[in-house]
Amino acid sequence: MPSHASAARVAALVGSVSPSPPASVATSGAGSGPAYARLADALRHAITDGRLPEGIRLPSERELTGPVGLSRTTVTRAYAELREQGYLETRRGSGSVVRLPEVPGGRVDHLLSPASLDSEALDLTCTAQAAPTGLAEAYAQALAELPCYLAGTGYYPSGIPVLREGIAQRFTERGLPTDPEQVIVTAGALGGVATAAGALVRRRDPVLVESPTYPNVISALTGTGARLVPHPIDHLASDWDLPGLTAAVRSSGARAAYLIPDFHNPTGALMNGDQRRELARVLRAAGTVAIVDESLVDLPLDGQEMPAPLASHLPTAITVGSASKTLWGGLRVGWLRAPRGRVEELANSRLRQDLGTPVLEQLATAHLLARYDAVLAERHAQLRAGRDVLVAGLAEHLPEWRVRLPGGGMALWCALPMPGSTALAVAAREHGVVLASGPNFAPAGGLDGWVRLPYALPPERLAQVPARLAAAWEDVVRGRVRLGTDVRRREHDRRIIA
Repeated sequence: MPSHASAARVAALVGSVSPSPPASVATSGAGSGPAYARLADALRHAITDGRLPEGIRLPSERELTGPVGLSRTTVTRAYAELREQGYLETRRGSGSVVRLPEVPGGRVDHLLSPASLDSEALDLTCTAQAAPTGLAEAYAQALAELPCYLAGTGYYPSGIPVLREGIAQRFTERGLPTDPEQVIVTAGALGGVATAAGALVRRRDPVLVESPTYPNVISALTGTGARLVPHPIDHLASDWDLPGLTAAVRSSGARAAYLIPDFHNPTGALMNGDQRRELARVLRAAGTVAIVDESLVDLPLDGQEMPAPLASHLPTAITVGSASKTLWGGLRVGWLRAPRGRVEELANSRLRQDLGTPVLEQLATAHLLARYDAVLAERHAQLRAGRDVLVAGLAEHLPEWRVRLPGGGMALWCALPMPGSTALAVAAREHGVVLASGPNFAPAGGLDGWVRLPYALPPERLAQVPARLAAAWEDVVRGRVRLGTDVRRREHDRRIIA
């Protein structure tokens, strides 16, 4: 990220703010009114859109006057308005630095962000990123279209047609022909899993899950009364043990199987095409319905070609996806793709949860999907840089930790030299790092010798993680961490891990 934005770059971002702005400026956020207000609007739009990122230094008022064609007084007044609104911070000798206004109560809910964290703490419990470039513009376009929907009730339990069409098109482009009628929009991927489980699973039904797996799904499935059947993944060696999985399916009589074949969370493992075909054969023979979580499928970081979707080999599979990891968690938009014969059953399950995702967020998501490739290019670059910084830092500061470089996804799954993940999570807090310990990812206990390290934070922040973790791990190794029963319970029971 550059530390300084040149006057030419800022002028190119805000466009013309002359007394009679062209139509292109109005669409970019410059708006109407006095020139200083239009300049402030255009700069604010570029900041909230991520094109002028937080922490970057803007050119001085004098430097910007010529490139934007405005007087210094006008530019000074625009900067003053941004400072008053919290978008700029000006210090003597440092210039005007982009800031984002403080949000009352914080930018992350207290259920996700642990209490008592200072501003320098590095929270590694979440794999979501900040909003991508273009999100504010997508919301502006959505808001312009919203009046068309106001004459109706606003209830769209299956999702608005334009979004379902966009999602269906993405499936079709990936080799899984899909009609919009097969798509149901949900509140995130977790909502999709809950919808599928609500239709498929009854109390005490066996459900096969990978171990480790996504903690919130463990809670969602156990909340239905399901009996979880763990299938271990050895990410450092062979990933999915298909003979072992076959035995587990047959012996348990699993009614359903929750699987993450695409950059598995937390291990980052990617199931290859041969494994998918064999897995489909096993599940089809057993009559086990697969709930396939594709939340991370669009995050290959090394330019590799992705295998065909698991559902292309297994027509009975229910596929779940989400906008949270590639677009923005605040959209709260997810979806599921249903086999034609199960659409009605899944729609009824959806209605038992709520009456639909907000229309404005669905419209914004539809606009982002229309430029999805550009968004993904930005995401891939950010995540690749974060991954590589974190891996290099671990090799320097914690060489005894074993990590296999994942080809995509959003996290490293690290094998510790000895069990101690829960103690490490406690010790790391003292060094300004917040972790989710390995047992959180265990459907049936264990995994205290593992820890997940997301690389979704900006690279400059991730660069601080390895040294802090090395200090925390030293505390664990030296026996300086004491775990009472209440601490162990809190670390294991914490399930809200994104």
